[in-house]
Amino acid sequence: MTEAHTSSLRGFALPQTLYSAVLDRHYEIATANGKVVESEWQSAADGREIFRETHSIRWIIGADANGFGGVVDQSGYLTEAPASYYPKTGKWDLSPGYQRGDYGFSRIIAPGCIFCHSGRPRPVNGALGKYDKPAFSQLAIGCENCHGPGSAHIAAMNAGRVWPPGRDPSIVNPEHLTAMRSDDICMSCHQTGDARAFEPGKSYLDFRPSEPLNRVLAILMVPPTPDHPPTRDHVQHYYSMTLSKCYRASLNQPAAQQMRCITCHDPHVEPTHAEAPAYFNRKCMQCHTQSSCTESAALRRATTPANNCIGCHMPKRDDLALSHSALTNHRIVRSEDEPFPAITFHQTTAALPDLIYLDRESTGRQKPSSLTLLQAYDQLRRDHPEYQASYDRLLTQVAATQPENAEVLAQLGHRELKQGDRVDAETHLKHAATLDPELPQVFSDLSAFSAQQGDSASAIAFAQRAAALDPFNANRRRDLVVRLIDAQQYSTAVATMKQFLAEFPEDAFLRKALAIAEQP
Repeated sequence: MTEAHTSSLRGFALPQTLYSAVLDRHYEIATANGKVVESEWQSAADGREIFRETHSIRWIIGADANGFGGVVDQSGYLTEAPASYYPKTGKWDLSPGYQRGDYGFSRIIAPGCIFCHSGRPRPVNGALGKYDKPAFSQLAIGCENCHGPGSAHIAAMNAGRVWPPGRDPSIVNPEHLTAMRSDDICMSCHQTGDARAFEPGKSYLDFRPSEPLNRVLAILMVPPTPDHPPTRDHVQHYYSMTLSKCYRASLNQPAAQQMRCITCHDPHVEPTHAEAPAYFNRKCMQCHTQSSCTESAALRRATTPANNCIGCHMPKRDDLALSHSALTNHRIVRSEDEPFPAITFHQTTAALPDLIYLDRESTGRQKPSSLTLLQAYDQLRRDHPEYQASYDRLLTQVAATQPENAEVLAQLGHRELKQGDRVDAETHLKHAATLDPELPQVFSDLSAFSAQQGDSASAIAFAQRAAALDPFNANRRRDLVVRLIDAQQYSTAVATMKQFLAEFPEDAFLRKALAIAEQP
């Protein structure tokens, strides 16, 4: 993360424009009064602009390895700019995720994203996408991300304590940790899994290097099968490494010699593209020798550059999640078609038979807490419907044991509303709203319930509350407009649409609805 100003983009000729035929949107990245600005607009067939939206870019996110894009500050809410730069093509194109949706400048940046791209962000608890002022106490990724809070070191120095170089216990040194505790630091950002869920009351701010990651965050993965082996590279670095023969063989070595992320990576050193082959060759030679490679000398010299270990054994593949990017597969293989080891398909445990618990402690906690696992099943069931039954079963269990948990009640009420159980839905949703009046989905559900009951006044009031709590959610804006129209409050509906379109002019649904409403 860096401050966005014209010098941030030195070497880039601005303005730059692009057009997305998929979204039918035009974009421009330019400079104005020393600031970087980005615009989005749509044109009609006659060339007339239907809408135009322009924002100043407050920060640049990304190190220009795979690309970089803009972050916009909209009254404390951080949102993604729709166009990003990709060095592989040397061009600007849609930002990651925009190929699948028309978000404009309304795609909020959640803490789970910003924590891995900055030093110390300051998200507002319970307000997704909103951040304190200033939004960051430390902008760039810094020492504390890996070495722990600097306050402990300051206190030790002020107390006059002295230790041998490199042995100061007030500063976490990952080299002196166990392999798992060291990898936990890396996994906090470099391993997504299929679901990431916090332990109760925890957030990214609670993780401290040297402490078990799973006491804060559970990283879970759908077990692969021989028919559906693991193929993703995007932020799956730790898991891919664990499937390598190098890694698995090292587990038989003394703890200090076991392979871990920092065996090959020094976070303080970032070799250039030209330097990387020789740099990582030296890492390979810590365990291997030149004679370890059985390929012919002619074939080894034919690689670019010659004798490029990672070029053959850690091939790059096009990334399907990040446009115009290629990522290194971290499963070190003899050849690209090397079969997965048998352990790949036998990684669940008796304690958690339907998911792989990637940051599980070797001793101690063997499965996430019930509330954490409920979050994970909730995330998974959308793309993996086979987890719906596990979610339903666990929700019923947790609701019986934690009847005063607002989020559990909210999920229970949402399910009951969908199932047509209006009596219990009303009870649980209203109780959830009393316990935590900051849950937008609860008020959306209460709005739907009130509409079903014919109580238009309550339906509108609840929809207004949901939209206010979650202002960048297009569905909540649209729900409010629908409630107003259903109540035949046409003038209020028109005024509300105009207000929303002034803030979110890219919302095609509201533009069409307003055009219909204003017809004579």
